[in-house]
Amino acid sequence: MRLLLLLFLIHCSLHAKVPPAQPNFILIMADNLGYGDIGPFGSRLHRTPNLDRMAREGRRLTSFYSASGVCTPSRAALMTGCYPRRVGLDWTPEDGHVLRPVSPNGLHPNEITIAEALKKAGYATACIGKWHLGDQAEFLPTRQGFDYYLGLPYSDDMTHATGQRIGERLRGNQWPPLPWMENDKVIEAPANRNLMTQRETAAALKFIAASKNKPFFLYLPHNMPGSSRQPFASE
Repeated sequence: MRLLLLLFLIHCSLHAKVPPAQPNFILIMADNLGYGDIGPFGSRLHRTPNLDRMAREGRRLTSFYSASGVCTPSRAALMTGCYPRRVGLDWTPEDGHVLRPVSPNGLHPNEITIAEALKKAGYATACIGKWHLGDQAEFLPTRQGFDYYLGLPYSDDMTHATGQRIGERLRGNQWPPLPWMENDKVIEAPANRNLMTQRETAAALKFIAASKNKPFFLYLPHNMPGSSRQPFASE
């Protein structure tokens, strides 16, 4: 009887479902990229072979909802899973619908982001690219669950020259040169807009390689196409 019980337990253990390993997450967001601008969604003008392969091997989402059509509120919803109004970033008197440079507003540190949830589960986390949820110290990605941050704190067209044209109401006359940041430090100003995509991609690959021994979450919100008015292409 004991032998039969032992054999039964061995059989059950061999056929028990093994919980899956923690998957890695890479979330890519491109600024001002249209739904039909890439191959998986029908573009015949732009060749995107790597994205095409990802779509074939993964899953295309063809019916979905965006919380907003502009930068700050849509990113707030993406990071928190909340409607922008619930986190106070649908509209502010100082900024309008989109946070401006040197704004006193941003994603409140008490809000729970996807990065914080995954970090708590043992993930390495990085944000590489355009943040646009607050450029003051308490709002930066490193205060919102990300171990590492590289990129712009807001849109690439929010430059000192643009600010001068917008005027006093949005404190445009106080906008600084476009800042390129690493963690909580400005390492270049004005940022070289022509090198952003290369720099972000290189940093993303470096983070992936460094995180090979633990699960990771990479949030890659590319600045481009952004406000670019000139054609650009990868190498």
